[in-house]
Amino acid sequence: MVQQVLTRANRELFRRPADECFKNMGDLYNHCQQMDQRSVERWILPGEIEAVPNQGTLGIEVRGQSTYTLNSWSFGQLCSVAGVSRDTVNRLTPDTASMVFYETLPRGNKPIQVYEHSGNVRSLHPASYTRLTNIELLSTIKEFATDFIPPQRAGRGEPTEEGGTGLYCGEQDLFVFLIDPTGWIEIDDEAFCPGMFVWNSEVGRRSVGIQTFWFQAICANHIVWDATEIVEFSRKHTANVRDALSDIREIMHRLVLKRDSRRDQFASVIRKAMKSHLGTEDEETLKLLARHDIPKSLAKEALDLARQNGRLTIFSVVDALTRLSGNLSYIGDRTEMDTKASRLLALASS
Repeated sequence: MVQQVLTRANRELFRRPADECFKNMGDLYNHCQQMDQRSVERWILPGEIEAVPNQGTLGIEVRGQSTYTLNSWSFGQLCSVAGVSRDTVNRLTPDTASMVFYETLPRGNKPIQVYEHSGNVRSLHPASYTRLTNIELLSTIKEFATDFIPPQRAGRGEPTEEGGTGLYCGEQDLFVFLIDPTGWIEIDDEAFCPGMFVWNSEVGRRSVGIQTFWFQAICANHIVWDATEIVEFSRKHTANVRDALSDIREIMHRLVLKRDSRRDQFASVIRKAMKSHLGTEDEETLKLLARHDIPKSLAKEALDLARQNGRLTIFSVVDALTRLSGNLSYIGDRTEMDTKASRLLALASS
């Protein structure tokens, strides 16, 4: 079984300022809903757009009436539409920069898509760009990933700095990191939990996409360790971008179905383990435990402890071994013993 280390959430953690971090999915959903309600998509002919000085910086005037401010992202897109260097324009005064754009902005018949929010231009795109809003994507997640929540809050290295939650949304893009903490199951005698990354941009910063996986651990800075069964899908914001929602729904649905199937399978094994006996006599049982690398002294303790709880079943012995392993001094020894004990559950399905 191939396992990988996933660092996507870690990169998002360290590039996001505090105001792009959300405490829970409800807060993120409400924010994206408000942004969607207050953002307007306008289709403007190139000749109806003019770059103008605006409060000491550069803005755009539409049809000689409304003047909009530009953020860093939309300014870069304006430079791209005009075919001029952003770095060069940044060295000019607003008056001189407006003259450069007067000479270089196209004057054709293909409209430009201006996406603005409260007088600020969030993006400028040619007609070929098709927007998929963050709220559309979050609604899909809300519908199909009902049991998934953000992981533990991550640290950024500084004790005084508030950590990231895995839920981020800024003026350029969205990123969501979710896991199902109740979805732990056994794969090849090892414990795995389902998780997913989902991302999007309403302004052309990145594609829309999803990555699902099963993992064994998440460290304090949101690096995902020992991930397996990784599925990834992404799509650019072109004419059929909304078809991506169907693909994302299907990928999430398959993850949930596999989780439920494996969880039911594991529950079935546990039920059998609670009814199945390891052996009829202590000597026979001790030999069986020895074949699974359980030390004799620990095996005897486990049998005594298991008897205190009733019948000597596979489950009672595994439970006793797990409890006894908690007394071991070193975490490596505890982990090794827990792994050996959990493998005994396979005897219930044989």
